[in-house]
Amino acid sequence: MAFEIPKDSYAGSIREISIGSGGKSLKVGGQNVMPLCKFEGAVPNRALVAMEVFDKAAVSDSWAAEAKAAFADVLGDPVAWAKKNLELGADLICLQLASTDPNGLNTSAAEAVETVKKVAAAINVPLIVWGCENAEKDAEVLSAVAEACQGMNLVIGPATEDNYKKIGGAAIAYGHTVIAQTPIDVNMAKQLNILLGNLGVTADKIIMDPSTGALGYGIEYSYSVIERMRLTGLKQGDDKMQLPVICDVAKYAWKTRESNISEAEEPTFGDIGKRGVLWEIITASDLLAAGADILVLRHPEAVRVLKKVINDVMA
Repeated sequence: MAFEIPKDSYAGSIREISIGSGGKSLKVGGQNVMPLCKFEGAVPNRALVAMEVFDKAAVSDSWAAEAKAAFADVLGDPVAWAKKNLELGADLICLQLASTDPNGLNTSAAEAVETVKKVAAAINVPLIVWGCENAEKDAEVLSAVAEACQGMNLVIGPATEDNYKKIGGAAIAYGHTVIAQTPIDVNMAKQLNILLGNLGVTADKIIMDPSTGALGYGIEYSYSVIERMRLTGLKQGDDKMQLPVICDVAKYAWKTRESNISEAEEPTFGDIGKRGVLWEIITASDLLAAGADILVLRHPEAVRVLKKVINDVMA
């Protein structure tokens, strides 16, 4: 008797969402099976890899040398950086407006808008615009970005419980997709999706960010929450949880002690030139297995490895 692989069945499916517009658009989601279980059902769209671009060079001053090495010639020029990332294989670009942080450089909304417009005009893939994660400043900046880039279907965020009304309202008015960010909690994620829906943001314009914990710094919590989100959406058919997931991997993987501490300080940790890259790869691989649809990465080697993994498991 031939062996038959046991298969599970699911009541729901993840909503397929289009990001970008015109010839720059891509689709995420659409699957009706748990991650890496293509043999059980349909996975119409593979996971996507976004690469970071930062709006100001000064933001990278504290980065590990290995994290900056590949971008030494483009730091401070977000347009050149974005183009380089496309050459390195990025499926889409994640522009981090980190310099708008009022506790840092406090770049103005007007300046941020000009940066976004230049990057958007220079690339032929969808653009994610990520704020500084100060709720009040992000509401101001992302609303201005949404208006200036009307109709481009940017992915803007993060929208949180503290600023979702202003960011969500701008997304509705000017035709963009919202990143709904919550602090590693299934119930809070569902509640924010409900609030955005009540505001008028349609389900095909929401991508969930459950918050990313890096390897050794909360990866197990992020993994469990994303997995539970998927089970709630697929097994229980909860339409509020049937949305694609984005994970901002690089920012948190490269903040870890292991990615930054020198060999002189911790000789048992091994080659610092490899350590941070491996930390990013392992974190991203775990989150892919949990159910991430978009992974935001930094290092070219991490991008190369993750794209190969994605192609291998989703071919």
